Amino acid sequence: MTYSYTQISQYLGCPRRYRHRYLDGWQEKDTRAAMLFGRAFEQAVAALFRREDPAVVLYEQWSMSKEMDLRYSGNDTWDRMLQQGVQLLERFVQDSRVRILRPRSNQQVQFTRRLGSGNNFVSYVDAIGELDGTPCVLEWKTSSARYPEEPAGIAALDPQLVCYSWMSGINEVAQVVFVRKRMVEVQYLRATISEEQRLEFVTLVEDTVRRIESGLFLPHSGTRFPQNPCTTCSFVGLCLDQSDLVETALVRKPGVDLGLFDELAF
Repeated sequence: MTYSYTQISQYLGCPRRYRHRYLDGWQEKDTRAAMLFGRAFEQAVAALFRREDPAVVLYEQWSMSKEMDLRYSGNDTWDRMLQQGVQLLERFVQDSRVRILRPRSNQQVQFTRRLGSGNNFVSYVDAIGELDGTPCVLEWKTSSARYPEEPAGIAALDPQLVCYSWMSGINEVAQVVFVRKRMVEVQYLRATISEEQRLEFVTLVEDTVRRIESGLFLPHSGTRFPQNPCTTCSFVGLCLDQSDLVETALVRKPGVDLGLFDELAF
């Protein structure tokens, strides 16, 4: 078996959702505009470092979704998101804080590790490069709101960054957050991951894999105020046995989906 960070986080969030997604073959329909835009934007960023025109790549990739019946948040529209994307690319170029040597081999880098159980664990890192001259793992994020910056070093608690540090063996990690708002902004959040954090993450992964392979998929209900994850979960129709909700949000694909490419943007 091969596992990924997304699989582990899905199981920890709700084991029953993991079963629906990875074993029963149910998948969310690609109707969220923010998700599809994020994929298109990451391809534009990759093109920038390959010395291609990122605005053209963004337009081409985002155009594939123009005629789709997408769910937009707030005041978002297809045109508005495209405009924000171009502005973010311009700001990113003006900042000139990130460098990626050999961009064709140092973007979407695959790392694989063997777990103690004999299973494999795979990750796709957005890029290996430099932020302000410091070598680090780079993760691209698009968001409609700023990420928290206080207290200092808060990014070091992000489990996905810990995962990438463990997989790559690189202590320094950074999130580059492209914030879509009225005045666009690019955040550069750096962190240093300790060896203790990496060892704790390995223990968490091994423990979670044991529970998955033992067939424990108990529901983890989240309907208590104020955090109600079940109300926004695309798989809630399956748990409530309501076919109309299932048809709206999900599509079933044949075969077992191991989620090997969940983290691969393109």
